[in-house]
Amino acid sequence: MRIKIWLPVLLILLAAIVYRLAAFTPELVSFSGPTMGTTYTVKFYTTEDYESSWRVKDNIDELLLKVNKSMSTYDSQSELSLFNKSPSQQVTKISDELAFVIDKALLISTMTNGEYDVTVGPLVNLWGFGPGRLEDKVPSDVSIFEAKRNVGYQYLSLQDGELVKSRDIYVDLSSIAKGYGVDVLAEFLDTKGITSYLVEVGGEIKGKGVKLDGSPWRVAIESPAGGLNMAEKVISLNNAAMATSGDYRNYFEKNGVRYSHTISPTTGKPITHRLASVSVIAETATMADGFSTAISVLGPELGYEFAQENGIAAYLIMKTDSGFESKYSESFNAYLE
Repeated sequence: MRIKIWLPVLLILLAAIVYRLAAFTPELVSFSGPTMGTTYTVKFYTTEDYESSWRVKDNIDELLLKVNKSMSTYDSQSELSLFNKSPSQQVTKISDELAFVIDKALLISTMTNGEYDVTVGPLVNLWGFGPGRLEDKVPSDVSIFEAKRNVGYQYLSLQDGELVKSRDIYVDLSSIAKGYGVDVLAEFLDTKGITSYLVEVGGEIKGKGVKLDGSPWRVAIESPAGGLNMAEKVISLNNAAMATSGDYRNYFEKNGVRYSHTISPTTGKPITHRLASVSVIAETATMADGFSTAISVLGPELGYEFAQENGIAAYLIMKTDSGFESKYSESFNAYLE
């Protein structure tokens, strides 16, 4: 008799335990959307309910919209666009977020002696890779010379959140803003108590923690030979970010000549060396993004030396007469499986 009485109670307790365990088992949440002229993807593990998890997406969309409204050159009313249209010598008070990114871009500009230049915008626009691109056209040497007169990070000054230009320059943050967007999303997930996630904006990525089976988040360095269908290397990311810069996606061809979207501030023309792709791993996606572009402009020899001298974890893929070859800096060793 006692068994008959206690059996339902035990079944109820067992069901409650199973339900409780299930409620605390993390589930993978994944979503994506458009941003900054490209797309983003966020994946994370959480024990929150379905509705709470998707409220995170609303928050993320708002954060990315804020970054875009601050740093986009495609939005004529963004904070950066308004500064670019302002007269020289005018002091402009800017947001902490924009000041942070410009400060990092100026740092990389200084480190590379202007081979990477945050004011390269006039040349980017001249070659048709900026806002309002209409046609694939090779500009004249005269127009390149005129545009170069308004390129120079030394004409831009940032102090105490105030930005001043001493010449009619045009700041372009497309080489670093997506990385910053990744960092903003990662920091937000940290504040939500999420300890395992993978965040990607336009190919710039940051990963933290491990998946349910204990394995790390793995991302691929894609091969220029095979595009999205072929991986050059697979890298584990745990509390690290990776950004890739390459000349094999965004370009145009004219009269049999290929013109990359990566413009050298020194020559005023697209890069012509054989460095096809650079992937950089760093603590923040902001710096990984900026450094990958800087090394891409510098080229295979100078770029490799720059990475070595500054302890940057960089993986370089070069074009050869017979295909591609790769090399990496000493700091990249730590990420090789």
